[in-house]
Amino acid sequence: MHENSFKSTVLAALALALAPALSQAYEAGVESDNAPVATATAPALIPMTAQVTAKLPTLDNRLQKTDRLLKNLSENSDPLREADVWGRIRSGYAIPDINNQLVANHVNWYATRPDYIARTTARASRYIFHVVQELEKRGMPTELALLPFIESAFNPQAFSSANAAGMWQFVPATGRDFNLKQNMFKDERRGVLTSTDAALTYLQRLYDMFGDWQLALAAYNWGEGSVQRAIKKNQAMGKPTDFESLADLMPAETRNYVPKLQAVKNIIANPAQFGLTLPVVDNQPYFTAIDKTSDIDITVAAQLAELSMDEFKALNPQFNRPVIIGGEKTKILLPQENAAKFTTNLAQWGHALSSWTTHKITNARERIETLASKFGTTADVLRQANNIPQRTSLRAGSTILVPKTSATMNKDITQEIADSATMLLEADRPERAAKALRRVAKGGKVQAAPISLVKPRIQRGGSNSRAKARH
Repeated sequence: MHENSFKSTVLAALALALAPALSQAYEAGVESDNAPVATATAPALIPMTAQVTAKLPTLDNRLQKTDRLLKNLSENSDPLREADVWGRIRSGYAIPDINNQLVANHVNWYATRPDYIARTTARASRYIFHVVQELEKRGMPTELALLPFIESAFNPQAFSSANAAGMWQFVPATGRDFNLKQNMFKDERRGVLTSTDAALTYLQRLYDMFGDWQLALAAYNWGEGSVQRAIKKNQAMGKPTDFESLADLMPAETRNYVPKLQAVKNIIANPAQFGLTLPVVDNQPYFTAIDKTSDIDITVAAQLAELSMDEFKALNPQFNRPVIIGGEKTKILLPQENAAKFTTNLAQWGHALSSWTTHKITNARERIETLASKFGTTADVLRQANNIPQRTSLRAGSTILVPKTSATMNKDITQEIADSATMLLEADRPERAAKALRRVAKGGKVQAAPISLVKPRIQRGGSNSRAKARH
């Protein structure tokens, strides 16, 4: 289709699809006494307040239908498509702007740290296309794709002092509320696909509750109950209930939360204005999901995909152990070009895919050294594979990973075992530890000082500690 002809067709279709909704919006807008003027960063066809748009339940549906219509018309050639993901995000800004001293402070903080912006946007380049695509499917503002800037600096391994994990920083309880599986083998709060789906579902639910994206964001950080109580307090005093009017009732982290997002919005909208350069992020998928058919060691999966361990873990951060288990629903994310390599190499692989199985402790207490000897490995290997601290023993009922034997070589770890597996640790008694040290000394093999094998908790980049009421 010729480009000019295509544009004419698209514009005509857009006008036809939106005409009823825009007419209804215009009539509602005329009735409003304080409708704001549309800004340059968030272009609108007509001025509408949040209260007005909340009265238009059919608008989102019409927009979604129009989006599907445009995609159908474009087929494989879409001249309206943005060149990169940053442009795609800018074109979908839809949350009203705020402009106050807090925003200015945060803009200055980011603008004077080009190295921080470079690291964060480099990490974001792996995930942000997927996030934007999911936002567009739901008809949500695309600047929400920038929220992980504030939450985690786009680090899926981020772990806060409040036990919030992943790009979107879910605490355990809220993660379970949104069906994010958390067991010994994986934590879906860190999974790219699962956590993004849960975060967008939660944000949409909060928007439906408050009818205002700024309040929805405040609730994402502070908790919906806290925002509801603040609204009721202002209502009782006859005060407005928008975000800025409620800010004095919020803890500092929440009061700064929306201004931080606004600051990032401003920088992404015009990075050159702040002397910054964004990395080019192609407007196409960075990764693809492939099905896992049987248990596979992470090292083997990375080898088959011809990826470094760092890159493999960056796309698959939810896996807690050196083996990936689970049924057909378990997905492995790989860059587009590496997925084909994985499939080819897997077909030619002539070795076992997994070298690990599980063992349940039945004795009252069992030392790691004893288990290591039983399964033909070392205590350090077992501690590292299971994240077991030094100078601790396992109590009865614990399930740990151990190397496979000939009897278990062809058996996968079942989902039932994964879901029920727990690890109960107990500090070694001083006299027991002293005896173990004497036995080592008698054998003439003095071990080096113990090395910490437990993964450190990583604080969220560019953010204060999470408010305790936060999800």
